[in-house]
Amino acid sequence: MKKMVKWIGIWCACISLLGTFTLSATAQTTLGTSNRPLKVMLIPADGGTESGTRADFEPVFNAVSRATGLQFEIRVGQSYSAVIEALVNDLVDVAFLGPVSYVQAHKRDSAELLAVSVSQGESVYYAGVFTFADSPMQSLNDLNGKKVAFGDPNSSSSFTYPIAMMLRAGMNPVQDLAEVRLTGSHANSLMALNEGLVDAACLSFDSYEKAVNQGVIDPARFKVLVKSEPIPNPPLVLNPRLPKEMKTKVREAFRQVHTLPGVTPEMIRGYGGKRVDRYNVDFTEEEFAPAANTLTLVTNEIKADLIRKAAN
Repeated sequence: MKKMVKWIGIWCACISLLGTFTLSATAQTTLGTSNRPLKVMLIPADGGTESGTRADFEPVFNAVSRATGLQFEIRVGQSYSAVIEALVNDLVDVAFLGPVSYVQAHKRDSAELLAVSVSQGESVYYAGVFTFADSPMQSLNDLNGKKVAFGDPNSSSSFTYPIAMMLRAGMNPVQDLAEVRLTGSHANSLMALNEGLVDAACLSFDSYEKAVNQGVIDPARFKVLVKSEPIPNPPLVLNPRLPKEMKTKVREAFRQVHTLPGVTPEMIRGYGGKRVDRYNVDFTEEEFAPAANTLTLVTNEIKADLIRKAAN
């Protein structure tokens, strides 16, 4: 009787193990189909709304779907850190990150480069500090005693680069700024400036140009106080734990998407919804070195002090 119980136990364990293997195999074969679409999460570059950043990237993902049959489910994270944590916890397969948030996720072994957009042979964008056109301010040091809006603390162009520029100009933004307002996004920072709640706002030129093109703001009211050095374009990334075959398939799809049948130039879009020429899947880790260096300049201590200042 004991032998029979033992064999029954072994048989059940084998059936359970077989079921696990079957489920695993099924999950892999259905990945990228309508039953198990590739889950995409985007940083909230334009306020985290479904009609903002999501609409910017839908055209290119639709182009990839049309050409390859791969299915995607696109969502927008509530914050930059939320998208990083979703990658870390394997809740998403593909993500759109800022350069700094990419470096953070990569250091946690949770992101590898998929592609960056290319326009006129370049894969860079710029951060800016914007103020009112009639403001007497002419340089970063003129921000002493002023109210400044920043986006998400993990954003490259609406937080890290502007803070780094202030530090390089000899400023101590924690002590020198009268008020730090963390708005969560580029669009919100620009609106804070537009409504006169702050004296200056930090955001990307792409987000500024999008607001101008959509008629959200009157560009005659504003000027650029300072423009950053070139920043590597915000990348699309893959979850490193995706099956190797799927990663290869997605990479090749983005490599060729601008040349595939049925895909029009209007569908090849990127950050800010701007039309781009193509996607570069051969962009290297070394090309993100400037972002990594800037990340080290804006230390966790400085970031924490600015977050506390914003809360007061």
